[in-house]
Amino acid sequence: MGREPAKPQQQGQETDYTVDQLVAFNRYNPDIFPDLENSVNEQVSSQTYSLESNLCLLRLYQFEPEKLSSQIVTRMLVKALMAMPGPDFSLCLFLIPERVTGRFRQFWDEAAKNRHILDTVPGFEQAIQGYAVHVLSLTYQKVPRTVLAEAINIEGLSLDKFLEHQVANSGWVIEKSQGRGQLIVLPRNEYNDPILKKNTAESVPLENITRIFPILS
Repeated sequence: MGREPAKPQQQGQETDYTVDQLVAFNRYNPDIFPDLENSVNEQVSSQTYSLESNLCLLRLYQFEPEKLSSQIVTRMLVKALMAMPGPDFSLCLFLIPERVTGRFRQFWDEAAKNRHILDTVPGFEQAIQGYAVHVLSLTYQKVPRTVLAEAINIEGLSLDKFLEHQVANSGWVIEKSQGRGQLIVLPRNEYNDPILKKNTAESVPLENITRIFPILS
């Protein structure tokens, strides 16, 4: 049994009412890709906005980056910019595949070339791993094991032990994803859960805004 098909929009309903329902009950179901992408196009044409559905789509792109549409991502980022001074743009930027883990992967690659220097600084590697976990927790409620592994540069049995420690001490939960290995459920906070989000504005540094231009080109 799959998910129920989207209901036809009734007169007077919000534009993305059905999409919001899908996000609420099928957040990690790839079957809702078309609904979420259509929602982005409709947001542009009808001048509406749904941050929650856009974040959901970006999270799904993390699982299946081959399905990523540059045009759709660009439109989401533009809509997020229009919501400034809210934190929407930063939240979306973190979720673009390769942007979060890609930065950490680049760091770990450089660190491997300079082990003779870093090994003289006790606790350095653990500090960077802690920072990576912090960044992921600002973005995800659930993070694929592969994404976590790449961000903290730990694999195999070492990663198993790391996860056991986090489950025992930090409230993490490990669950199976349909055909996609493990999902790590992170504690909810005001940044990864819109329900807990503080009603405060967050400024976005200008250098973050300029990072959109290579994506738009």
